[in-house]
Amino acid sequence: MPAACFFGILLSGLSVKAEELAVARFGDDGIKGWETREFKGRTDYRLVQDEQRIVLKAQARGAASGLVKKMSFDPSRYRYLKWSWKIDHIIVMGDETTRQGDDYAARIYIIFPGRFFWQTRALNYIWANKLPREEFVPNAFTSNAMLLAVESGGSKAGQWVTEERDILADYRRVFGEDPPQAGGLAIMTDTDNTGAEATAWYGDITLSTTR
Repeated sequence: MPAACFFGILLSGLSVKAEELAVARFGDDGIKGWETREFKGRTDYRLVQDEQRIVLKAQARGAASGLVKKMSFDPSRYRYLKWSWKIDHIIVMGDETTRQGDDYAARIYIIFPGRFFWQTRALNYIWANKLPREEFVPNAFTSNAMLLAVESGGSKAGQWVTEERDILADYRRVFGEDPPQAGGLAIMTDTDNTGAEATAWYGDITLSTTR
């Protein structure tokens, strides 16, 4: 093989790898790099094997805590967020429009830090209880966090669902402008407002420049 062809293949391979950022590889890295953030009580997050792979299992009983991974990236470049998740059931008393119902069996969100802490925004991808799929509403506690229903209701409960979202398009849609640099991602299963119980499983999470 000519040297030029060989190095061309190497560079091509490097380019492909550079197109993707691994946010979570639970089978390889566990929860290394993820920090716990408690709000009320503590959701139990642990690694388990499910369908011959290692995933993150979350169980909340009247509690709210999340796992946060700090990582800076440009959402106009790494614009596609890909992951899989599963829930046991939705939160029957959950209601995306009220503070009393602000609980979700599963959600993944992207954090966009502002110059000051009160300017920080979050794009929440939720498995909604009542909010129809693809609709969005501001969080009941702060309009700086927007909730976008990726899945809704319990028809897919008990089965793995693979998701892909265009962060750039979603941010423009819910906030009406281009996003700033992102500063991290979070996983959260919470039931503190309803006092209910919820169980969810999260698969690997990646950011990509292409679909």
